[in-house]
Amino acid sequence: MLNWLNIVQTCIIFIIAYVFYISFIKNTSSEKLVRGLIGLGIMWALGFVLPWLHLDLLGRFFHWVALLLSMALIVIFQPELRKFLALMGNIHGLQNVIFAFKQSTKKIGDKQKSIDEIVKAVTYMSEKHTGALIVFPEDTDDGIIERYGTKIDAIISSELLLTIFFNKTPLHDGAVIIMNNKIAYAGAILPLSQNQLQWKYGTRHRAALGMSELSKATVLVVSEETGDISFAEKGTIKKYDDLKKIRNKLDKLLIK
Repeated sequence: MLNWLNIVQTCIIFIIAYVFYISFIKNTSSEKLVRGLIGLGIMWALGFVLPWLHLDLLGRFFHWVALLLSMALIVIFQPELRKFLALMGNIHGLQNVIFAFKQSTKKIGDKQKSIDEIVKAVTYMSEKHTGALIVFPEDTDDGIIERYGTKIDAIISSELLLTIFFNKTPLHDGAVIIMNNKIAYAGAILPLSQNQLQWKYGTRHRAALGMSELSKATVLVVSEETGDISFAEKGTIKKYDDLKKIRNKLDKLLIK
């Protein structure tokens, strides 16, 4: 019987199988064997499911095809099968699977923590009308950042962001650059947009637009005048009022 518990267990099995495949099977000589086994498994499943749907003839067909292919695979993929079984018996291989799974889980946890810290800082600055510029570049080799930014290389925290953008600190007028899930630079001077249609915006918004026009970066802006939170990308700027939408946007921007 299909229920939520079975669905959750199935998802866990698929995740474990995917991590194992990416870590040890992909781009190896055993990849063809695994693909063949997956196809064979699908045929076996159809052989059981189709009769349940009253498609007995098709069910028997897939059942016999799967049976014949099972015997053929043993002969065709004999070298790959030996390598695969040797891999399964390798204790170091199992340890590497566990390590890869832990690393993947840690990255997700670190990313969510960074999002929480950015949202916390941005929300506070919005309430207090503290201006801020936070850049999420796609390219780490950005000449503007390298030339003008002050290297920080620190873990993302709301306290550090609030300190940087406090109006008595020397770096508050520049932009913070987020790269590799860290505060990489602060005090970066961004190019101002020369688009005459953007005359209604202040310096921070024009800087955010200028950066988005000259690069693939996305720039978060907190307005000092209104407290509005906006994102600039591809030469356009959009205000975000919903914290959930801000979180979703940050989830796409932070490196996975």
